[in-house]
Amino acid sequence: MAARFRIGDCVVYRKPKVSLHPGRHARDIRPAPHGDHYDYSVDKFYRVIEVLANHMITVLTKRGRRHTLAADDPALRRAYWWERLLLRHCFPPFPRAGS
Repeated sequence: MAARFRIGDCVVYRKPKVSLHPGRHARDIRPAPHGDHYDYSVDKFYRVIEVLANHMITVLTKRGRRHTLAADDPALRRAYWWERLLLRHCFPPFPRAGS
């Protein structure tokens, strides 16, 4: 069952990445079989700005970019209350009307 998202919700998306040097925010770091690179994930902090039909949502990044994600994506979840409190600087502000 897909989570019900509303406009204004803070969400966390665990984005998979591949790199030679994982950054300091990397989680679940796994080396490649031959040691050439690392697979890992990074938490991205978004705000829901639009709920679309067919179980899709549009989110806003802190830098103002927009992404469309599937609402039933297992990497997407609503932010916990303590994340909204302690990491509030990581979530983008809700856009004002007319901007």
